Amino acid sequence: MPQPFELVLPRPNTSTPSTPKPPIRAPTESSFTAVFGKLLPPAQYIHLPHGAAAYYSFPPRSPSAPSEQPSSIPAHPSRVLLLHGVQTPALGLLPLTRTLQSAFPSTHFVLLELWGHGLSDTPQAPHVPSLFHGLVDALLAQLDWHAAHLIGYSFGGALTASYAATRPEKVLSFTLVAPAGLIQSATTFSADEMVHLRGGGDEVAAGKWVVGWLEGEGGLVVPEGWEDRVASGEVVPEALREWQMREHQGHAASVVGIFRDGEVMDGDEVFGKAARTQIPSLVVLGELDSVCSEEQLRSLEFADVFVVKGAGHGVIRDKEVEVEQVKGYIERFWKGIV
Repeated sequence: MPQPFELVLPRPNTSTPSTPKPPIRAPTESSFTAVFGKLLPPAQYIHLPHGAAAYYSFPPRSPSAPSEQPSSIPAHPSRVLLLHGVQTPALGLLPLTRTLQSAFPSTHFVLLELWGHGLSDTPQAPHVPSLFHGLVDALLAQLDWHAAHLIGYSFGGALTASYAATRPEKVLSFTLVAPAGLIQSATTFSADEMVHLRGGGDEVAAGKWVVGWLEGEGGLVVPEGWEDRVASGEVVPEALREWQMREHQGHAASVVGIFRDGEVMDGDEVFGKAARTQIPSLVVLGELDSVCSEEQLRSLEFADVFVVKGAGHGVIRDKEVEVEQVKGYIERFWKGIV
C-alpha cells in the first residue's frame, strides 16, 4: 500500500499527458459506515471524466416552498448546497445541517463531498478552483437546480466566494462560515515554507508539512473514547481525518493540492468581487479564528459580518452552543431576504 504522501498531483501550468491518468478511487460507502454509522443519507454520485463524487440529499420534511427564480428570492430557501472544508469531509457539516433543517423543514439541503474527501475520488489533475467549480456545476445540473443558496465552511467558503464571483447567476445567496482564502502568504510563511508551497523540492516533505500546518501544533490526535461518541451519533472530526488518511489513497494528495493551488490564500480580489455581485451574503466567524478576521472581511465590502465570541475556526462543530449561534445568524439572514 502506498504511503499517504507518495502521490503528487499535477500542478497548474504543467504539461498534461495525452492520456489523462485515472482518478484515485475513494473508499466504499460500506467501509465508511462500518466505522461512522449511517448518520448521513445513502450516498449518491456524480460521474465525471475526473472521477466520481458523492453527495448527500436531505429532502424537505414538509411541503416544499414555492419554486425560486433568480429575480425573486423568498425568505425561506427551497434549495441549499453546503460545501465543507479541507480535511474534514461532508459529515463534518451534519450538526449545522441538522439544526438548519429543524428551522427550515421545507428546505432541501444537499451536502457535497469535495474531491479527495470521504467517498469522492481524487482526480489526478491540478486542484485549482475551476476543478471544484465544475463539480458544483455538475451537481446543480444533476439535481436540476438552476441556482441555489450556498453555504461554505473554511475552504468551502473560499470555493463559495469564487463560485459566486464567477457564476453569479447560479447563486441565490451565499453564506461564508469561517472562510479560508484570506491567509496572507507573504506574512504567514517563512522562505523555507514557501518552497513547500511552490514545489520543486522534496514533495514528500512538502506534503507532510502542509498537513502538519493544517493540524497545528501537536499534529492529529484522535481523542480517546471517540468510538462511543460516534456510536451515540456525534461527529468526531479528528477520527474522520485519521480514517481518510488511512483508507483514502488519494486524500493526502488532494489536501496538499487544495492547500497549494485551491486559492486558500491571498484571495482578497476574488472575495471583493463576490461581495460586489450584489448577491445577498452573510459571513460568520469565530472570534479566535486565525484564518480570517472581521476587519479583513469588512474591508472587502462584506456588510453583514458576525462574530461568535470565544469560538475558533471550528465554530460549526466544536460546541453545540456555537453551532446554534451560527444557525441563528443564518436563520435571520434568510428570513430577511426579500
